[in-house]
Amino acid sequence: MYGRRIVFIVTGTVFMFFHLGGALGHNAATILATRLLAGIFGSAPLTNAGGAVSDIWIPRERGFAASLYGTAPWMGPVLGPIVGGYVSQTRLGWRFPFWIMFIMAGLTALAYISFTPETLAPVLLRWRAQNFTKASGGKTVYVSKQDMNRSQSLVHILKRDMGRPFYFLVTEPIVFLMALYISITYATLYAFFAAYPIVFQRHRGFSEGEGGLAFLGIGLGNILGLCLSPVQNRLYWRAMDRNDGKPVPEGRLYLVMLGGVLLPVSLFWFAWTSDPPVPWIVPVLSGVPFGLSCAVIMQGLAQYLMDAYSIYCASAIASTVVARSTIAAIFPLISPALYGSLGDATACIPIPFLFYRYGGWIRSKSRYALHDDTIIRPENDILPSQPSEVEEKAVEVKEMKA
Repeated sequence: MYGRRIVFIVTGTVFMFFHLGGALGHNAATILATRLLAGIFGSAPLTNAGGAVSDIWIPRERGFAASLYGTAPWMGPVLGPIVGGYVSQTRLGWRFPFWIMFIMAGLTALAYISFTPETLAPVLLRWRAQNFTKASGGKTVYVSKQDMNRSQSLVHILKRDMGRPFYFLVTEPIVFLMALYISITYATLYAFFAAYPIVFQRHRGFSEGEGGLAFLGIGLGNILGLCLSPVQNRLYWRAMDRNDGKPVPEGRLYLVMLGGVLLPVSLFWFAWTSDPPVPWIVPVLSGVPFGLSCAVIMQGLAQYLMDAYSIYCASAIASTVVARSTIAAIFPLISPALYGSLGDATACIPIPFLFYRYGGWIRSKSRYALHDDTIIRPENDILPSQPSEVEEKAVEVKEMKA
């Protein structure tokens, strides 16, 4: 309706102020309420940023930017226990992390205001049409193709656009299976919040700060996964070259398949080495392949959704965010130890392999996903006409007489 920039600015600013509830609140109700509201407003970049990445870079060039976007959500849960563990041991107390988040959120909000441009094509073309209308003195009315013959009713727009992520989750097999895979992976990371204190603090006598340092293995794996992004990019470029330069979403899955194998291997490694007298470094090192697999899985699947759904990728990504956040929030409560997730992670191994082999056929059955038999315009990354709302994407400004 209004573009991506205004969403970043408004939600980012409100998100910043709700951290004050944790920093200054004097009762549990205040802290819980402000954390809820901070979570609501802080969730916008998890989907909006993916759409912005898709807006700015064409498929061939977006690999590294999308990898940064995919890696960031995994680094937060890794760094959080380290900072929080050591801060809680000082006289600063448990409230100080809220001040840290307040400062970081404030800097981010300033960056939104100062540097973030508008990137959504339909909104940019709508503005362009309005400028043309103004320049004509009102004698000619210009309307972008995306806005022609479309209802501008607020209720209709909200019903259509805000319901799309949930519609995708239940009707698009691609979105459902990838949301399931990402959710299992993300929830397993959150299960470490229950497992690591048991393994390192209870069984090995680590302090809270030292227990947080155990997450460095996962962090190192995340960084290694990001460093592999150029390798994945080259493999993707070769896939595009074999496809006459057209996007190949399945070309994003090479490292995802590797990650799918490494993920359960790392979990078995951790499970079999978690108890003394095995040296503490051994279970810590199991976090390296785990972090690497998480990074490449998230990077690859996010890029797959960007390629497959183009202008609707924010809605597709939103579906995965809703699923992964919900499951990750409850997973530590129902999983007192990490080991219960082994079977789920193992069962998900075939998913990237199946999509690599049959992804094109699955996409051909979707009204919204990219079809392989269509003509792509890679110079401006515009989806072709398909029997869906894609055919109404703004590609040019049309003139309509007043």
